[in-house]
Amino acid sequence: MELSVEIVALLLLISAVVAIVTQRLRLPYSLGLVAAGIVLAFLPYTPQVHLTKTLLFTVLLPPLIFEAAFTLEWQKLRTDLPLVLLLATVGVVLSAAVTTTGLHLVLHWQWASALVFGALISATDPVSVIATFKGAHVRGRLRRLVESESLFNDGTAAVLFAVCVAAATGNTPGPLEVSVKLVLMIGGSLVCGAVVAYAALLLAGRTDDLFVEITFTTVAAYGSFLLAEHFHGSGVLATLVAGLITGDMRTIKFISAEDRAAIQSFWDYAAFVANSLVFLLMGIRIAHEHFLGGWFSVVVAILLVLISRAVTVYPCCSVLRRTRLRVTVQHQHVLFWGGLRGALALALALSLPEQVPQRESIVSISFVVVAFSIFVQGLTMKPLLRRFHEIPE
Repeated sequence: MELSVEIVALLLLISAVVAIVTQRLRLPYSLGLVAAGIVLAFLPYTPQVHLTKTLLFTVLLPPLIFEAAFTLEWQKLRTDLPLVLLLATVGVVLSAAVTTTGLHLVLHWQWASALVFGALISATDPVSVIATFKGAHVRGRLRRLVESESLFNDGTAAVLFAVCVAAATGNTPGPLEVSVKLVLMIGGSLVCGAVVAYAALLLAGRTDDLFVEITFTTVAAYGSFLLAEHFHGSGVLATLVAGLITGDMRTIKFISAEDRAAIQSFWDYAAFVANSLVFLLMGIRIAHEHFLGGWFSVVVAILLVLISRAVTVYPCCSVLRRTRLRVTVQHQHVLFWGGLRGALALALALSLPEQVPQRESIVSISFVVVAFSIFVQGLTMKPLLRRFHEIPE
């Protein structure tokens, strides 16, 4: 069933009630939404709206990515960029390799199926990560590292996923083809994001009408995403660039400080709406999933994803431990446990072609890992952050 005005209004009403309840119970808002979605799925006459890759990518993801990038401080992010890029490239590849190898050796999955799952689950999900750390009111370098890594690592995971799906369906690309695709995808995404953002800012600078300025930022968010996806690039990376450029308006001087504050409020609300719909629909979809493979497969998959995240964080951070980019051990623990998986992994899993071997098992295990990530890791993030004195008691 498609989203209609009536369904959106109902879901937003539920989201508002969940927000009030979770605030009073001091629970993560995203966890409350997923739980509400699961309950909704079993109620009579509940609209069966499905979270699909198309809905996520073309409607809900652009405002979430743009708002997160809009609030990132580029001058500070630029200092940590080598570390972020290391985690988002080498780290993603290591994570996928560990998960793939473990599935093949322990669960005896075919290499092709294990590769596909390892690729789609390797990157942390920007939707879940940003919602969790924003809800916990984390500030400073830690939040910047966690959020920026989750935004940047999508590009690497997207290329890995495309290559692994091609291999699983009998169309194995060579190393040169993969390298060229990687360069074109990343370069093209950066160009798409920059071109759309600067064009929108130039047009916005020709008016003093706040609503027109907001409209141009909306065009920048969705336009950069859709343009990059059209040319087989990374929409997340393009919108990330557009958000960073637009968010740095204080140095560009195209828009007044007062209008910037109003634009920020608009995007805060847009992100709230998109987050609410994503997590509610995710809960509804999880409730209808039939888990395959038994508890042993479930436990192994979760452990492999956690181990692969550890292999991503600790070795990459140790490489830079003697530099100004050094990450404290406590922050490394948060990076490890805060590597949440979410809607992106589900959307990629549901988009798999039918001819991919063990497709149903891949989809089923993906839902298990995401459910664990949201309920177990998400629920324990605040106590962990309090223990490390990152948020007040």
